[in-house]
Amino acid sequence: MATATLPKRSELAQEYTWNLESMYQDNAQWEKDFELVGERLPGIEAYKDHLADSPKSLLGALKMQDELGIKLSSLYSYASMRKDEDNTNAVYQALEDRSMSLWAQLAGVTAFVTPEIIAMSDETLAKFFQEEPGLAIYKQFIDQLRRERDHVRSAEVEEVLAQSLELAQGPSTIYGMLSNADLKFPTIIDADGDEVELTKGRFIDILESPVRRVRKDAFEAFYDTFAKHTNTIGATYASSVKKDIFYARTHNYKSSLDAALSPENIPQEVYHTLVETVNRNLPVLHRYIKLRKKLLGLSDLQMYDLYTPLIPQAKKKIPYRESVETVLQALRILGDDYVAEVEKGINSRWIDVYENVGKTSGAYSSGSYTSQPFILMNYQDNLDNMFTLAHELGHSLHSLYTNRTQPFVYSNYSLFVAEVASTTNEALLTHYLLDRTTDKEVRTYLINSELEKFRGTLFRQTMFAEFELEAHNRAEAGQALTPDLLNEIYFDLNSRYYGPEVLYDRRIAGEWMRIPHFYRAFYVYQYSTGISAATALSRQMIQEGAPAVKRYRQFLTTGASDYPTNLLIGAGVDMTTPQPVQQAIDHFAELLDEMERLTA
Repeated sequence: MATATLPKRSELAQEYTWNLESMYQDNAQWEKDFELVGERLPGIEAYKDHLADSPKSLLGALKMQDELGIKLSSLYSYASMRKDEDNTNAVYQALEDRSMSLWAQLAGVTAFVTPEIIAMSDETLAKFFQEEPGLAIYKQFIDQLRRERDHVRSAEVEEVLAQSLELAQGPSTIYGMLSNADLKFPTIIDADGDEVELTKGRFIDILESPVRRVRKDAFEAFYDTFAKHTNTIGATYASSVKKDIFYARTHNYKSSLDAALSPENIPQEVYHTLVETVNRNLPVLHRYIKLRKKLLGLSDLQMYDLYTPLIPQAKKKIPYRESVETVLQALRILGDDYVAEVEKGINSRWIDVYENVGKTSGAYSSGSYTSQPFILMNYQDNLDNMFTLAHELGHSLHSLYTNRTQPFVYSNYSLFVAEVASTTNEALLTHYLLDRTTDKEVRTYLINSELEKFRGTLFRQTMFAEFELEAHNRAEAGQALTPDLLNEIYFDLNSRYYGPEVLYDRRIAGEWMRIPHFYRAFYVYQYSTGISAATALSRQMIQEGAPAVKRYRQFLTTGASDYPTNLLIGAGVDMTTPQPVQQAIDHFAELLDEMERLTA
């Protein structure tokens, strides 16, 4: 499907596009829901100053808040995904902006809910729960609010802060438009001598080229393009960090990290232990980098040499349909009904498969509480994209089972567990592929791919997490986050993580500019904790069978019905200890041992 020039959206075959019409048949239907929510918003203000009057009043406010939230989740999801089809489409830019404004309005008119619930006495709440059975589903929600009572301001202050949420999206929105719509990359000459347009979606695929000149050209052109916008992107990211600090201090948190972790009752030790454990084990990553340098036969290993397969003969084109069939077989360990859900989803067009002009790069799973899941991809015919498919299907099935089982208030599962289901699917796919090949060359290629996944997820995402923490710590100490400082922080971290075998081109100092996740502060560390938990859970299912599968399938239905660390303990892994991270690194070392034997 990949071509030298990207196709326009209108040129894609319908079967490879997602079915957003299942949410809203057209924009006119979306407008009706938008008007309906706008009309109902003032109604919830009737509950203001009356939540403690009776259990009926408290329940009425919570139910109305959920009803409006359900509608708004559909409005925003539809508008956002339509915009992501083509970021140059002004119609959907406007719809997304309007839906964000409506979210801000909802947050504003419901700002009284949390302060009033927190102000209620334990005795009053206990009496309400006893008298009104309908309140039972909100117990975890209310307990979580009251646990954070020291960080909630008065209703008036909370309303003002809620109204500022739209402004707070500014850095992320500006970065997204610059990165996805306005940033234009040059063409390069590929290995066949053909001129190919460089895009964000193709960048890593091109870095896998066996021709070093192609890798070098792509690397330099890509980062030189970003470098032309260093000041703009630097100012945008610095504004995002300042936004994080503002909300943390306004809500009486000790730091931005505290503000990110405390609402989910995640101990900060989880974050610091991850960073410390990975840093303590960096020698095993350096050992892998040294092996890569040896197998590539290079005297000077560059950052653009880290993606090309070490066994290029084993690399083959993997069309989308072949990826689908392989992933379905790999996931059968989770049950026939699980696989049937995946097949049904693919046939009903959950997935927007291929890249087109203006389309948002990368991949994600989305949707609303009442819709089917949706997956955005920019599929390239390779093994990495097969794993991306398995990954996003993990997200989608997690959401599907949660939304079927949990009320809306618990449907938005914690970011801390968000990457567990997706990464477990990847681990099961790896096991399936390795279990079915004894061919030395193919097996070496698969093990290298798995090593690369750990390098890119456990090690690299922890490096990103350390960058975020350092940037926020510097800003909280009053230091200006200039582009030069951000480049220095990133370059030093990159050099420490990848070690002495790499000859570092200074362009890599600006890699932070291309990471959109940095605009969602303290998110990326959860990729690292996620792969650690997924490694443990997948091994349990492979070794124990049905009991472990049952625990895991139950976990997929729990949403946010308990604190995330508790939910993972129920599934069979305790992320409050360093053990899962160390076990994941030990697994990486075992794979590296076999890689060294196979290539001796």
